[in-house]
Amino acid sequence: MEAMEPKYKRVLLKLSGEALAGASGRGIDFELAKRVCLAVKGCVERGVQVGIVVGSGNFWRGVKDGGGNMVRARADYMGMLATAMNSLALLDVFEGIGVQACVQSAIPMDKVADAFSRDRAIESLEKGFVVIFACGTGEPYFTTDTAGTLRALQIEADALLLAKNIDGVYSADPRKDGGAVRYDAITYEEVLERRLEVMDSTANALAMDNKLPVIVFALKEPGNIIKAVMGENVGTTVY
Repeated sequence: MEAMEPKYKRVLLKLSGEALAGASGRGIDFELAKRVCLAVKGCVERGVQVGIVVGSGNFWRGVKDGGGNMVRARADYMGMLATAMNSLALLDVFEGIGVQACVQSAIPMDKVADAFSRDRAIESLEKGFVVIFACGTGEPYFTTDTAGTLRALQIEADALLLAKNIDGVYSADPRKDGGAVRYDAITYEEVLERRLEVMDSTANALAMDNKLPVIVFALKEPGNIIKAVMGENVGTTVY
């Protein structure tokens, strides 16, 4: 019996910084990071090309952590720098498990990362590298969810995988509402109309306008990454 082919040949995996922190909520849980990278390795071994955008919530949450004491733009730039730290940590883990990877940054920092280039990113993906995109969009006022959606479109990904600290899209916050219902699938329009906290409205509109499938699932089960690229039902699909 032949092995099942992946449903998606090229994906952008958006990792929540907070989820990457594990139970502590701060810093990096390297055991979890290794499990995530091993799952990505499993995707690469199945012929799937993987780009990654990682958030910064385990170190800094932009204007939220600025607490009104900072100019919004500077607080956002601090968040971008935090994503660079997460990206370098992931690069180190990938190299440790024998996966070719590279970091491209939206903010020039040639000592530690290459500058973002769509063409070089696609070339690296086609060679089997995992490409980690650091520093969001490089501009303030945009979240890393928007950056993930943008990079997914730029590398012509088949789907955006949103790995968060929650296992899908719910009708309400399940941590506050015991009656919250998880959706298996939902449209972009419904997400906007119901103001569901899947990703910010800019990212949602960008995905909707370009018909980019978004799959939301829990990072605490890294095997979900492989299940998602294989087309199995995990979390919630936004279409």
